[in-house]
Amino acid sequence: MLLLVGLAVAVLALVPLGYVVTTTAELGRQEAVDFLWRPRIGELLWNTVRLLVAGVVASTVLGVAGAWVVERTDVPARGWWHAVLCAPLAVPAFVNGYGWVSTTHAVQSFPGAVMVVTLSYYPLVYLPTVAALRRLDPAVEEVATSLGRSGWSVFTRVTLPAISPAVLGGALLVGLHLLAEYGALQLLNYPTLTTAILQQYATVFNGPEATLLALVLVTFCLLLLGLELLVRGRRRRARVGSGSSGVPVRVALGRYRPLVLAALTAVALWALAVPLYALTRWLVRGTSASLDVGELAATAGTTLWLALLGGLTATAVAVPVVWLAVRHRGLLTTAIERSVYTASAMPGIVIALALVTVSIRVVPTLYQTVLVLLLGYTILFLPRAVVSVRSTFELVPPGLEEVARNLGCSGPAVARRVTLPLVLPGLAAATALVSLAVATELTATLLLAPLGTNTLATQFWSDASSIQYGAAAPYALALIVLSVPSTWILGSLSLRTTR
Repeated sequence: MLLLVGLAVAVLALVPLGYVVTTTAELGRQEAVDFLWRPRIGELLWNTVRLLVAGVVASTVLGVAGAWVVERTDVPARGWWHAVLCAPLAVPAFVNGYGWVSTTHAVQSFPGAVMVVTLSYYPLVYLPTVAALRRLDPAVEEVATSLGRSGWSVFTRVTLPAISPAVLGGALLVGLHLLAEYGALQLLNYPTLTTAILQQYATVFNGPEATLLALVLVTFCLLLLGLELLVRGRRRRARVGSGSSGVPVRVALGRYRPLVLAALTAVALWALAVPLYALTRWLVRGTSASLDVGELAATAGTTLWLALLGGLTATAVAVPVVWLAVRHRGLLTTAIERSVYTASAMPGIVIALALVTVSIRVVPTLYQTVLVLLLGYTILFLPRAVVSVRSTFELVPPGLEEVARNLGCSGPAVARRVTLPLVLPGLAAATALVSLAVATELTATLLLAPLGTNTLATQFWSDASSIQYGAAAPYALALIVLSVPSTWILGSLSLRTTR
């Protein structure tokens, strides 16, 4: 039964890929080669590759460094800095880009694009890394230190390998988000394959050529998945018991403390102060500002409702996929888990067009309904849920489930009474993470939402893309406020992890 559910999820996740392959097949081989061989496509490919590499590396370095400073050094006010480093998760990438572009056009460049996406997405690495550091048995690091290893050697040879699954999972999410990022890069005037796909649909309405570019993004996605799977390896990491109950030895920053505090302050200012200042300035001074409180409240309510439904749906769908991948490892279960990632590299408009095409041809009554919208959110953000649930599920010792079965519990009873209570933090994190993504989703919502349904993200984009910064500011601020609870939940869950 579980395998059938997993296969059904895989089929759902592969619907956009099937749409892309089928539509692209309408192009002849030579026509496809001629299209991809254009100098403009080469420029877009180069822009995408260098942004992907630089953004993933920068986000990973910043996320891991921030987590290590908070969890393994004597930096003052660790709780405060943890909250500050989590906070950018509440600021969507396109809002961050809006804040910077409306402040200075100097960010409309490759370095500016790398800076904005890094400041927006490094929390996806920071949060799981903090949780992994808190789970790590401090005795392991203490033994390495007692054997004469330096602090850097202990980190690179003991700590980093132990927390690598969390780091790799976060880096994979960052990479997939960068492949599909549209709003921030469009505002930053940095063309990539994703922005070209939407421009292709908007200007020449050429489906086959646009989906051919989406197929290139899927290729990048498969490369990322293969690399992450290769580096992750197959070593099991579950353990019975909590390890040493001692507190890890904090590394004394000494004369580097002012430098570390300055770096943390710079991250806070660049990731939070700049966009919030820009939003406040346009809200107060923007000549285009005309706030309809009733409309804003209704839009916020719709956004909250869709975010909760989307988060719960994606998390529920992720559970059987992770259960198969962790408890029944094999080629088929690995393929099922990997299949959920393919759609996340595609722009939301491609996912939306695939679902529109399938719903019209197969079940026309579902077109323009909330159900299709929720399916789109599930396909888009299932990787977030899978990564969050798996990071917790891998730590549940299978021996506990075997003992429960030996005591007479059935399979469902074992899941309900033993496994699920232990993975509740992962389920809560997955729901919060997906809800954040749903609240800020743009392109798929524009196409799939029922008529008359507006979200804070779509309303913000409608005003910001028309350069009505003052009118867009209230919706952006409301979006940030709405994202704060989910961000707080994620930050709290990462700190509640016990050793």
